Amino acid sequence: MLTTSSPESPLQFTREGAIATLRFNRPTALNAINVPMAQALLSAAHELATDHSVRAVVLCGAGKGFMAGGDLTTLRADPVQGAADLIGPLHEALTLFATLDAPLIAQVHGVAAGAGLSLMLQADFVLAAEGTCFNLAYINLGASCDVGASWALPRLVGLRRALEIALLGDTLTAADAERLGLVNRVVPAAELETEVRSLAQRLAEGPTRALGQMRRLMRTSFDHSLAEQLDAEAAAFGQCARTGDFRAGVDAFFAKHPAQFTGH
Repeated sequence: MLTTSSPESPLQFTREGAIATLRFNRPTALNAINVPMAQALLSAAHELATDHSVRAVVLCGAGKGFMAGGDLTTLRADPVQGAADLIGPLHEALTLFATLDAPLIAQVHGVAAGAGLSLMLQADFVLAAEGTCFNLAYINLGASCDVGASWALPRLVGLRRALEIALLGDTLTAADAERLGLVNRVVPAAELETEVRSLAQRLAEGPTRALGQMRRLMRTSFDHSLAEQLDAEAAAFGQCARTGDFRAGVDAFFAKHPAQFTGH
């Protein structure tokens, strides 16, 4: 395993083969995002955006929870500037994550609240441990949301449910989150890391360029007319058709089903 950050870093960046792991590392604060963590996440996003050997990315948290949201000490000291200092790098990091071919997996346990829940919503896959609690939380502080929550939440659960989650600020259980489609799967806590690693390895062994095209097509489809989306699909398929992964996939299909194409 290759580690590119120190144990004291607010964000630990490790590599194991083609899988990169970003671990939020302020466990005594339930990984609440402060400015150094936000800046470290942006730095990692820049590195991932230029490293095409990474084929899957895991987001997780150290200690007892995934992430409890923005650091309230930062926000209390100077609400306006503190918010700008946190939101700026976080939003830039999300913009870079959206360009990746490598899928993002959120490995969630304990608590995902505020900006932590918003970050989780940006992942392509979310696996959560039994007993995890979820709360968008912003309204409880008298704030509106950030980190893409207003973009992701209505797409995942529909407008009516999104408004209920955002405006009431109630805590959701893991079962609630799975029922609403906020997470893909809830697993026993002892099995969470193993399940995430298995999924990450499967994705890392897949056709990364095609996965990237697919994730971008799905994410932009709500913003396009059918005609625009058809054009985007045609362009993406053309790019995939130029890759070795596509040629290997077609050859493997012919090898597996020879009679279908030979008349025998």
